Amino acid sequence: MGNTLTEVVKFIESKVPEYSIVGESVFFSKEQFPWAERLEANWQVIRKELDQVMEYADALPNFQDISPRQHRIANDDRWKTFFFWAFGFRSEPNCKRCPETVKLLETIPGLKVAFFSILAPGKHIPLHRGKHKGLIRYHLALKVPEPRENCRIEINGQTAYWEEGKSLIFDDTYYHQVWNDTDDYRVVLFLDIARPLRFPMSLVNWTVNSILGYTPVIQVARGNHQTWEKQFEEMLK
Repeated sequence: MGNTLTEVVKFIESKVPEYSIVGESVFFSKEQFPWAERLEANWQVIRKELDQVMEYADALPNFQDISPRQHRIANDDRWKTFFFWAFGFRSEPNCKRCPETVKLLETIPGLKVAFFSILAPGKHIPLHRGKHKGLIRYHLALKVPEPRENCRIEINGQTAYWEEGKSLIFDDTYYHQVWNDTDDYRVVLFLDIARPLRFPMSLVNWTVNSILGYTPVIQVARGNHQTWEKQFEEMLK
């Protein structure tokens, strides 16, 4: 199934310019995704729940501890995660800890992945790219340390900066890298959204995104996260 899925993903990539409802570009505007306005309007609600999570920052799982395939870009303890769901897997304990955030997430059409992405001071995520152009990457900036120019993302040679309460939307299949050269944590609400495509590519993309949940990569990540959940619950007792 792996080789077939890879070929379908490549096929989608070749057809995106023709079928993408939001066009083909590095960055997108929040006007192209109407639900983004609701997230921005409620960013402080989300931030309040994040602040409660951050009390346990050291105990949160490193990205590569959940998804081993991330080891090339996350091989230390400076990229922490707090997952809500990913390709059909839902972390019920984490969702219960952030109920208002989850209510907002549940209103987003095509949501495939959602988590708090937490970068510790000094973290650099090296140059890399996503492999599935059927997804759009979304960041809602929740905690952005100063100085701003030391906390940034570069995508396809273009530099962007996060602003608390504001959206940053981009195509992660373009090569990108991230720096947090500050003395504090940078946190975004990190989402992957099914790219709006015209039929029949919308159906092909829906099928691929559904299948991804059954791949070994996702199943391993699911098992690792469930193990962490149990350990975290024990720690809190």
